[in-house]
Amino acid sequence: MKHRKTATLLLAACMAGTVVVGCSSTPTQESAGQAVDDGVVTAKVKAALVADPVTKAHQINVETFKGTVQLSGFVETDEARTRALQLARDVEGVRKVKDAMEVRRGS
Repeated sequence: MKHRKTATLLLAACMAGTVVVGCSSTPTQESAGQAVDDGVVTAKVKAALVADPVTKAHQINVETFKGTVQLSGFVETDEARTRALQLARDVEGVRKVKDAMEVRRGS
């Protein structure tokens, strides 16, 4: 009987360990919680860009991975680029901002 109880406890511990490892993140993958957090950060950054009269977020793409926000796409001026980067940095939950935007001046 004692052997059976020990085996059951061992099995339960192994299953719990599998769940913990399955929900953790790796350098290239996010945990479920991080993905949700990053989705919220992305939404907040997009909202800030759209609401701002300088950036207006017309052609700015926002991606977030583990708190690092990457802004890509096109802006019309250097001022819009600088403003977009600052707006992203000011959002709660943003750890770092990467700039992959290009200035495309109107013809």
